Amino acid sequence: MKILITGGRGYVGRALTRLLMKEHSICVVDNHRYGLSRFKAEELPYFQLENIDIRDLEKLAQVVNDFQPEVIIHLAAIHYIPECERQPGLTISTNIEGTVNLLSLCPSNCRFVFASSGAIYSPQDTPHREAHSPTEPMDIYGFTKLQGEHYVKYFAKRRGFAAIIVRLFNVVGSGETNPHLLPEIFAQLKSAQRTIKLGNLSPKRDYIDVRDAARGFWAVASRGEVPNSSIVTVNLGTMKQYSVVELLDKIRAIGGMEFEIEQDAKRLRKVDRPYLVADTSQIEALFRWKPKFTINDTILEMIHEPDLPAHLVKKYSLSTATYS
Repeated sequence: MKILITGGRGYVGRALTRLLMKEHSICVVDNHRYGLSRFKAEELPYFQLENIDIRDLEKLAQVVNDFQPEVIIHLAAIHYIPECERQPGLTISTNIEGTVNLLSLCPSNCRFVFASSGAIYSPQDTPHREAHSPTEPMDIYGFTKLQGEHYVKYFAKRRGFAAIIVRLFNVVGSGETNPHLLPEIFAQLKSAQRTIKLGNLSPKRDYIDVRDAARGFWAVASRGEVPNSSIVTVNLGTMKQYSVVELLDKIRAIGGMEFEIEQDAKRLRKVDRPYLVADTSQIEALFRWKPKFTINDTILEMIHEPDLPAHLVKKYSLSTATYS
């Protein structure tokens, strides 16, 4: 299949590209926001790489017209919440304008897969269900994803292509591009700190391994019957949730590590939902997907090969030969 992946050098995007690149024709559209070394040199011949910002309609149109994708998997976005709040203009232009550009170019015989987020849901203490749980984002990122969903529905009907909206929950594992929770913890541990400074400790989240996230996007892109002009919405998570304290306890047990926790007032979020967990019944029923990796699997991988974000490597003076 001919598959165009936006954000294909990002966190989930790189895992997805690696999953597909040896069996399919892959075009990665990415603005190189996270540097030039996200892939090994020997991997680059397996896919076409286009250095394009999705807000550049003219360049994006040329790639889509030349490549003629059968599937578009749209992952590119500004998604690190603190950055979204600091730069709302950049977030809105990238996440909304960029999405509209891509939708306006999508061929009618193409399946369009949109990476939305569990952040679009209203807070609740039970698993979120696609058709039943109310939507009420709590941050700019969530608002841009909810608006993106509306544009996906509009353009799918107007242009006649099939669309799947994937509400992705918290992705974890090696190769993160932003300093989210687990990369921050492991960066501090790898720098020999034994008092881990963190922000909010009590919120519970549904953590999905990046490898399962990649498998999930490929499942909805390649399986199931989704007629042209129709829209399907699914959650992508695990139906399990853990607090920060529970994750730290697992890291201690699995890694045999001893450390203390210090709550840092500077890291506290003023607004943070207490629970976020996916009901994944629909993606399993429609696209035959279920997670393979447990949170224990993820933690074990990160202990041995965390592949941390470059700015955390620099911040904690870690060896760039080991962590990238």
